[in-house]
Amino acid sequence: MNNNSNSNNTTTWGSSSSSLSPKDPTNKMLERVFSVRRPTHTDSSSVDNDGDESKTKRQHISLLLSNYLSRMGHVSSSLPCLVILCLLVITLTVSSLVFRSRGIVCVNGVGFHWVTDGSESDFGYLGVPWCRSKQGKTVEWTNKDLLKGLEEFIPIYETRPIPNNMYGMGLDHSFGLWFMTRWLKPDLMIESGAFKGHSTWVLRQAMPDTPIISITPRHPEKYLKKGPAYVDGNCTYFAGKDFVDFGSIEWDSVMEKHGITDRSRVMIFFDDHQNELKRIKQALKAGFKHLIFEDNYDTGTGDHYSLRQICDQFYVRGGGHSCFKDSDEARVRERRKEFWEKATSIDELCGPGEAWWGVRGHMRDNFNHTNTPISYAEHFQNSRFIESILDIYWELPPVAGPSLTHQTRYDPARTQPPIVEDGRYGLFKRLGLGKLESSVFNGYTQMVYVQISEQ
Repeated sequence: MNNNSNSNNTTTWGSSSSSLSPKDPTNKMLERVFSVRRPTHTDSSSVDNDGDESKTKRQHISLLLSNYLSRMGHVSSSLPCLVILCLLVITLTVSSLVFRSRGIVCVNGVGFHWVTDGSESDFGYLGVPWCRSKQGKTVEWTNKDLLKGLEEFIPIYETRPIPNNMYGMGLDHSFGLWFMTRWLKPDLMIESGAFKGHSTWVLRQAMPDTPIISITPRHPEKYLKKGPAYVDGNCTYFAGKDFVDFGSIEWDSVMEKHGITDRSRVMIFFDDHQNELKRIKQALKAGFKHLIFEDNYDTGTGDHYSLRQICDQFYVRGGGHSCFKDSDEARVRERRKEFWEKATSIDELCGPGEAWWGVRGHMRDNFNHTNTPISYAEHFQNSRFIESILDIYWELPPVAGPSLTHQTRYDPARTQPPIVEDGRYGLFKRLGLGKLESSVFNGYTQMVYVQISEQ
């Protein structure tokens, strides 16, 4: 996660910047077979090296070698012994690699990387394609802010009116929506897709007095007949017989009715499973800047075309794929399917003609009721358009690592490191996360916040 707090790389409400175009020609992009696969948005300085057995063993062997040479005197007179010792060191090193659960592979001709058997997290190992903004700006908040927010949010989350929000948001995205709304402090909140009203409740906890507009085909009050739901008293509902799709609403009159003169003070939350390219174009046309997408599905998954899919390109670090079944990526993906429910194999990722973009070469929309095939050239142009209007792109990291949450759905190899990293059980428990049922951690799909403006 890139949380650089430098004022030159951060932004506030309504900021904009000019576009930067990549130098690589389109035809070269289409000809590339492999992409760089390295974990992105991590801070290596924050890694705790205490207890690293591999480092301990390497230091131990070098110390033995140094002591041995110091006892040997003149090296020239001890060459046979030195050769034997070197062979012994090499043998021990190779043996340690063989008997560990890790192996070494060459990824995309760039270099050598460790590959696990799939049971370990390896956050970001298979790449985290991060949409490129105009000038590389990022959000103002840091991981410390996220941790502080978690401590405040967990007691709030425990009072949720819909304890079992099946098919709706879990803890990760509930926290993300609450945190970002609290930070942005909009004058008006708009949500497209409310289901039983859980997201409406989260928005209300973040901003107790700010008006909400909720756009959803079925009014949440209808769910009250069958179980828990939430209906907000300070919310204008475009629902039921009054439903109008987000892209068809006369926003000029709605903004005037709510006294909004600056649309950069409006935040929109999309959880409607619609093509995100379509939604961004509609929001841009209406003059909105601050958008949050709940389901930012990874390539090869989901029921709609997402920003993550759009920005999964060969020229983006961590992006692009090969459909070659004997590739390193194919072997790693196949292995990880044994441990992660949402992990995708190369056979699942690639469609006819080796089409891997979107979902097997298709652009899904409207809960997958529309499934349109697109060429890679079209897919590439979609990413170029997004880059031309994108000021900020930031994916919410998972709340905690899978060894703590016991989740087995999303594959960490396509995700940035979590807020609470694996092994930090004390912090996990102190934040109150240990009191929650493991099922609330199963809904992570790379929720994303974007800030957009005209080219």
